Amino acid sequence: MKEYLISRQKMVEDALQAYLPKPSVKPKTIHKAMRYSVFAGGKRLRPILCLAVAECCGGEAAGALPLACAVECIHTYSLIHDDLPCMDNDDLRRGMPTSHKVFGEAIAVLTGDALLTFAFELAAQVPGWPRYSLKDVIRELAIASGSRSLIAGQVLDLESEGKRVSLPLLRFIHESKTAALLRATIRLGAMSANATPARLHSLSDFGMALGLAFQVIDDILDVTQSSETLGKSAGKDLASEKATYPSVIGLEASRKVARKLTEEAHRSLKPFGQKAEILHGLADYLLDREY
Repeated sequence: MKEYLISRQKMVEDALQAYLPKPSVKPKTIHKAMRYSVFAGGKRLRPILCLAVAECCGGEAAGALPLACAVECIHTYSLIHDDLPCMDNDDLRRGMPTSHKVFGEAIAVLTGDALLTFAFELAAQVPGWPRYSLKDVIRELAIASGSRSLIAGQVLDLESEGKRVSLPLLRFIHESKTAALLRATIRLGAMSANATPARLHSLSDFGMALGLAFQVIDDILDVTQSSETLGKSAGKDLASEKATYPSVIGLEASRKVARKLTEEAHRSLKPFGQKAEILHGLADYLLDREY
């Protein structure tokens, strides 16, 4: 698993280096800022999952690369905007000063805007496949990053600060803010391999369970780990009175939820047999991570 992660991470890094406008391209400030946030670190878990799913379905990792990088650009944009003073007001991300601390708020906003739109430029490079057209691909990305998914989760996350939140609402926030984009990442990997509708359905279930588990674990780590380990400000959720699983059901119950969701993810992969070995490994890796 370690070797797989390293090799696929390098593949993604090399592709992002090639795709993103060079820092010398005018206006230099925005392209430097885009590269600063994209290459500030990060595990590249979303694009790696996209590639792994493509391979699980009999496709080639290279064919899914533009889509994998598109999702990473959307993810990075969301982090830049999340960290802004008008949102979560954070000074640290991936162990580095946040975009607005380096380039100022205005450029940080525009950097996020640029990465979001660049993601669709990347996605438009794929040719489409017999079962899935380019229109299907663009729609998948647009819905996952739009007002019914990623942005819906961000809105409700902000509106829930300092309030008592029900477990169903908390789950909806996590499904929208985190799981929807991760699920779309996995679906795009399957589409790039021209997966059957049945396989796409199973992988959609895998992506939703995995995405929810990912966010529950994030909530736990915010309470249990240091800023140095996380690469971002630890304890921020508690200080901001965010709606999180530990704040609603407690730490031990949250760990049980994360394990249960990971088990659901594993069960979703049953139709793939041994072909899903890497995906099973990634699910366990995400459950056991410490940052």
